[in-house]
Amino acid sequence: MKITVFGAGYVGLVISTCFADLGNTVLGYDIDKEKIENLQKGILPIYEPGLKELVERNIRENRLSFTSDEKKAVRDSDIIFLCVGTPPRADGSAELKYIFSTAETIGKHTNGYKLVIDKSTVPVNTARQIKEKILQNQAQKTDVDVVSNPEFLREGQAIRDFMNPDRVIIGVDSEKAKQLMMQLYRPIERTGKPILFTTIQSAELIKHASNAMLATRISFMNELSHLCEKVGADIKEVAKGMGLDNRIGPRFLQAGAGYGGSCFPKDLQSLAATMKEHGIQSKILDAVHEVNESQKHSIIQKLKTLVPDLKDKKIAIWGLAFKPKTDDIREAPSIVLISHLLNEGAKITAFDPVASENIKSHFNNHTSLEFRNTPYEAIKDCHALVIMTEWDEFRALDLQAIKTILAEPNILDARNLYEPSEIRALGFNYKGIGR
Repeated sequence: MKITVFGAGYVGLVISTCFADLGNTVLGYDIDKEKIENLQKGILPIYEPGLKELVERNIRENRLSFTSDEKKAVRDSDIIFLCVGTPPRADGSAELKYIFSTAETIGKHTNGYKLVIDKSTVPVNTARQIKEKILQNQAQKTDVDVVSNPEFLREGQAIRDFMNPDRVIIGVDSEKAKQLMMQLYRPIERTGKPILFTTIQSAELIKHASNAMLATRISFMNELSHLCEKVGADIKEVAKGMGLDNRIGPRFLQAGAGYGGSCFPKDLQSLAATMKEHGIQSKILDAVHEVNESQKHSIIQKLKTLVPDLKDKKIAIWGLAFKPKTDDIREAPSIVLISHLLNEGAKITAFDPVASENIKSHFNNHTSLEFRNTPYEAIKDCHALVIMTEWDEFRALDLQAIKTILAEPNILDARNLYEPSEIRALGFNYKGIGR
């Protein structure tokens, strides 16, 4: 099938590449000409395990190409994916001007029937508005169907999630669109993965509701972690006991430094804004957001129990990305911690396998924030180590060496990587979350 994907960001680039790898002819479009030129050379704007190799192979085999020519992007394909940004406004609602602008562009250049598939995360009833924008801007009147097909790609595992999804959600309102979507996803359906057809409004809500539920589980455990610390319980034991209940399950029950990234914070607030727009209170969603922001700020208070006066102290941070296997720092808890430390006059040495450059740019090369090439280099002569991202390579490092390299044996483990009894037995002053 001939597919165009509008938007060569995280979602757009992943689905362009994966659909090409399934044998389709895919054209990726982006308004950023420099990004397109780099992609044509195999230079990616994001880090995602395995993606670079997949992009290079599909370019080489002529299934994947890129353009900044909007007319070509619309006219050369029958199926068009919308993967443009919907960033949050000040009130938490989604900014839709980019997706509506794309709809107008599609309308202007239509040269026949188009199936337009909305992959961007949008509020309910946006697909209806997209279709209206396309039809209003058509110079040549042709049929168009707009489908809601939300993405559920986890950063760090996006290729696997695309090829082996838990489910594929498709919101349609025409039989023609349904048949084309079944044909498009047939290679994935053959692996036994369920395709759920719904109304367009239900599909639009499923994405927001799913992320809001996962965020709720995380905030619940983070709030419970404070009680565990007060009464002598262990949040990891509590989580394990809860997760063994089949009605609950074990996933997203890990207490930590709070969630971040491009999805949970934005989707939670967007859903809350949509509810308020329709006169419905969003008490649970508002509380989930409040708990998460409070959890991020609580890390500095925990650190002060180990190092009461942070001025001129040297603090090491392991992990800067909001989660492992990505260089994404959007809404990362590390940003909140670093901001606090800099305001208190601390000096920071940090290590992350892939996200250091993004943090460096975020803080405009602040002179009190330095970066190291290994975890061991980052902790040299530091008064405390704070673990902010659960990269696997942190799990089995030489703890005796760490104790020797640190100026003081203080560890704040904001991701509960280590067992408190074991690490305290080695002579560390150790703080976890809810332990």
